[in-house]
Amino acid sequence: MDSRQLNAFIAVFEERNITAAAQRLHLSQPALSGTIKSLESLLGAQLFERQARGVAVTDEARILYPQARRLVAQTESMARQFRQDARLAELRIGVEGEIAGAHVRAFVARARQAVPNLLLHLLEGCVGDARLATEDERCEDELFVPLWDDPYAIALPVEAAVTAAPQWIVCPDHPSHQRLLPYYGAAAGAPAAQAGSLRLALELAAAGVGACIAPRSLIAQQPGVAAQDLDGLALSRRVGLCYAAQALDKPALALLAEQLRGAAGGQDAGGMG
Repeated sequence: MDSRQLNAFIAVFEERNITAAAQRLHLSQPALSGTIKSLESLLGAQLFERQARGVAVTDEARILYPQARRLVAQTESMARQFRQDARLAELRIGVEGEIAGAHVRAFVARARQAVPNLLLHLLEGCVGDARLATEDERCEDELFVPLWDDPYAIALPVEAAVTAAPQWIVCPDHPSHQRLLPYYGAAAGAPAAQAGSLRLALELAAAGVGACIAPRSLIAQQPGVAAQDLDGLALSRRVGLCYAAQALDKPALALLAEQLRGAAGGQDAGGMG
């Protein structure tokens, strides 16, 4: 449950009308209705009943309303505290090795917008208050806020002709390798080369050794290769923010995570036990 859902609920509760609430929030009616439905699904309770004119509130909605107002007020108070505080809010963010530069830049822009007076420390690897990483790199006790869906494609040397059976550069230790074996077929047993990371696989492809399969975000920043659609296989990775629940004790991270969850439609994948 996030502030976007709570604000939508409060507006409908107070207006008793979907159209008026949508205008108040500067949303379309379908978008507002979808947000309310997602909140009802999350709570397992019906909050509103449609009538000829407007909506009627249920007993569950009357119970939720004061709690929702309190939670929204707390979030707004936290945001005001950061906006009014001239001191810099520091955050240390680790960046895993195979996150594209475009995603790093976009994350920095979002973080600076979400947290006023932010002093951001970008570090390499599994360090910091939170990490910019793929979902595969999330630890069992971490939460994950997805920010981008990053589809895979074939990376070919720019000068290479497109062939039906390219020579593959493979990454046996990468989480995607097992999912790609059916696509490689018999060629998996005799690769053109092996690489310890997707970045190194792309370097080999750029050198003309063969073709590799990698996320489009990484292919786009690698000189000497071009992307080709991965026909017959829908494969992608999710890139987002990983953090431990106790890290939310840091107000700057709590505010950032809340803003990112709202932008992602409230998605937040918990750790797997």
